[in-house]
Amino acid sequence: MAGYHCDLGRQRHRFDDLKALMACASPRRSGDELAGIAADSDERRVAARMVLADLPLKTFLTEALVPYEADEVTRLIVDSHDAEAFRPVAHMTVGQFRDWLLSYEADTAALTALAPGLTPEMAAAVSKLMRNHDLVCVAAKCSVVTRFRTTVGLPGRLSSRLQPNHPTDDPTGIAASTLDGLLYGIGDAVIGINPATDNVPACIALQEMLDAVRTRFDIPVQSCVLAHVTTTIQAIERGAPVDLVFQSIAGTEKANAGFGVTLSLLAEAQEAAKGLKRGTIGDNVMYFETGQGSALSADAHFGVDQQTVEARAYAVARAFDPLLVNTVVGFIGPEYLYDAKQITRAGLEDHFCAKLLGVPMGCDVCYTNHAEADQDDMDVLMTMLATAGVNFLIAVPGADDVMLNYQSLSYHDVLGLRHLLKRPPAPEFEAWLDKAGWLDEQRRLPPWPDQSLVVSALLGSAAP
Repeated sequence: MAGYHCDLGRQRHRFDDLKALMACASPRRSGDELAGIAADSDERRVAARMVLADLPLKTFLTEALVPYEADEVTRLIVDSHDAEAFRPVAHMTVGQFRDWLLSYEADTAALTALAPGLTPEMAAAVSKLMRNHDLVCVAAKCSVVTRFRTTVGLPGRLSSRLQPNHPTDDPTGIAASTLDGLLYGIGDAVIGINPATDNVPACIALQEMLDAVRTRFDIPVQSCVLAHVTTTIQAIERGAPVDLVFQSIAGTEKANAGFGVTLSLLAEAQEAAKGLKRGTIGDNVMYFETGQGSALSADAHFGVDQQTVEARAYAVARAFDPLLVNTVVGFIGPEYLYDAKQITRAGLEDHFCAKLLGVPMGCDVCYTNHAEADQDDMDVLMTMLATAGVNFLIAVPGADDVMLNYQSLSYHDVLGLRHLLKRPPAPEFEAWLDKAGWLDEQRRLPPWPDQSLVVSALLGSAAP
């Protein structure tokens, strides 16, 4: 691999290889500094971006950041690349690609056709040359629509995951949080539980409880217990009512091995879930979760900057036609995203790169309590993501996940955002809310639902 350099004033900035160039061009973040690969000054960062802007896009087809022979994710990226889809931008540099993405010519149809021709490294590279506003503007033009029992990702709509976690997996507590969320119109993307205990009997019990709630109230929604993929496969084999198969994924084979998964295992799970034929309007059965810093925390980043490794995870997701993908943007902690500025930037980068690659991206707008961030910062990020057309946002009771011990969005945060931007939930779910008589003449839910409805529903005396 050839080295790269740029002269600024009297100093020549040298970058040993493409990996080093990409890392130094990244916006500042604590994870790259922890890894020892970040630019050591703003001047060096600007120099790297100048070199990157003049780099031909096709360079990423010949220079692998993680060796092809040693990594199945790299092999997936290279072997699945669509040269014909890439042709319209094949002559461009990274900087020219940025300018084209911001042009009127790069409309939804053009970006949809282009997605199979882009590699994650290309998406990551162009994002490094963009301001936050640029990331929002381009992502807003991307449309990735998926279906199971609801349609997620339609333009002009905002879906949500209802996350009713409980520290002991108590079914009554989970049911109460679920029904509370439904009254706020939350859950059209998925009702998804992170189980406190990852074992097959507990997983099945929660799946059966969620399916009973769905069928009792005839809710057009899908549910998911976010257990390890091997647990879910065993649950399917035992006849559990599994809608979606969940798995955390990362951007290298070694990082995925740390999660206990391979591409072949994910393919096995997808086949098993599709075989149940539980979807009513589609068969997108996979749900993936990602997050910047996961590969670094597993010492599996191979010297690649954390945002680029994160983008490589989207190639894994793309290969399995998922219903949902989301980044848990601030969940890993300040060692990887130090403060609100870094969390905000990462959330917008992740959404942009995923959508550009044709991945149905949502976001858990979140932070841990030892990060330099607060709920006001999350308000800014959720509003920017909704403007950018994010497929879904995650909401938990009171914005405080009492099982995972981190801060996210609340049910009423998403409801207020929908009212502000006039972004209703998935059409099938909206029709259910209307049939239940919960929408007003402007098709809005009340901002403070009558909590007695939760009690009556639990007692069995009321149902929509």
